[in-house]
Amino acid sequence: MCAPEPGPKRALMKIKDAAGRHIDYARISVTDRCNYRCLYCMPESGVESMPHSGVLRYEEIIWLAGVLVSMGIRHIRFTGGEPLVRKGMPEFLVSFRREFPDLEISLTTNASLLEEAAPSIALAGLSGLNISLDTLDAVKFSSITRRGDISSVLSGISAVLGCKIGRIKTNTVVMRGFNDDELPALLNFAWERGIIPRMIEFMPLSENLWGRDKFMPSREMLEKTSRLGDWEPVLSAPDPSHGPARYWRDVRTGRIFGVIEAVSNHFCSACNRLRITASGRMRACLFNKEEISLIGMIRERDREAVVSAVTSGINLKPGRWRDLNGGSGDMSVIGG
Repeated sequence: MCAPEPGPKRALMKIKDAAGRHIDYARISVTDRCNYRCLYCMPESGVESMPHSGVLRYEEIIWLAGVLVSMGIRHIRFTGGEPLVRKGMPEFLVSFRREFPDLEISLTTNASLLEEAAPSIALAGLSGLNISLDTLDAVKFSSITRRGDISSVLSGISAVLGCKIGRIKTNTVVMRGFNDDELPALLNFAWERGIIPRMIEFMPLSENLWGRDKFMPSREMLEKTSRLGDWEPVLSAPDPSHGPARYWRDVRTGRIFGVIEAVSNHFCSACNRLRITASGRMRACLFNKEEISLIGMIRERDREAVVSAVTSGINLKPGRWRDLNGGSGDMSVIGG
C-alpha cells in the first residue's frame, strides 16, 4: 500500500553564500557504483570504486542530515552512482523518512531496480522521484548505457506510478546523433503517464566523455518539440523544488516540460544547492574541483566542525561555473 504524501515542512532558518544565494538543498550520493556505464557519465571500463570503509554509513548520513537540516537545508536528494545498487537503500529511505517526517526527500535513479524497490519507495513517502530516461529504443538503450535492458526500466516506472510520490520526472540527457530524434516520443511517453519530462544539455564535466559534436543547445531542443503544442514559458515553477529547469506549458492542454540549460544559459545565479559525495566530501559547485572532506568530522560526531566546514565551503561557492577551468570529473563519482 502506498504511503501518504509527507506533511507540511517546518519553518527553517535560511543560510546564504557569499553571493547572497539561499542554500537549502543538499544532494547526497550514497554510492559511486552503478550498474550502467552511460556515455555521458563514466568510461566504458567504469571508474575505480571507493572501498566500503571510505563510504558514509547509513547512520552517518542520518546524523549528517540532522546537522544540515539544523543549518537550513529543507530538501535532500539521494543520488549515486545508482543509489539502488547499494544494499538496503529502499529500507534506508523508510528509516530516513521516520527520522525526518517533514523534510522534502527525493531520489534520482535509472529505474532498472525500481520495480523490486517500489513497495519500500512507497512507504518512504518521497516528495519526488527523478528517473533517467535517455531513450525508448532497446538498441539505443544498450548503446547509451553500454549494458542493461530497457524493459527493466519501463517495468520500474510502471511499478511506482500508482504510489503517492509527490512528483515524478524523467531526465533525458540530449546528445546529438544519439537520441535527439526521440525527443517528441520521450515527451509523449511522460505526459501519457502523468510524468513531467525534462531535457538536459550535455554538460562538459569530463573532457574524456564530453564532445562538442554531441552537444545540442536548448534552442535546438525547443525547435524539435515546437510542433507538439502551443508553448508559453511557465513564470512560476510547477513545484517548489523545481531546481535548475526552465519550464514550458502548452496553453491548450496544460502539459509541461522542462529544459535544463547547463551550458547555453547557465542557472548559477539561482543555484541553491550543495553536494556531498559518497565518501563524505562536500562540493559547493558541480563544476568546481575543490572539495572539503567531512567524513572524519562525521565519524567523530563533531557537529561544530561540520557546521564550520559546510559554512566555509558554501562561502567559497563560485559566482558562476564559467569562472572555473573546464570540467571537474565523472558524474558517478561526484554524485549525479
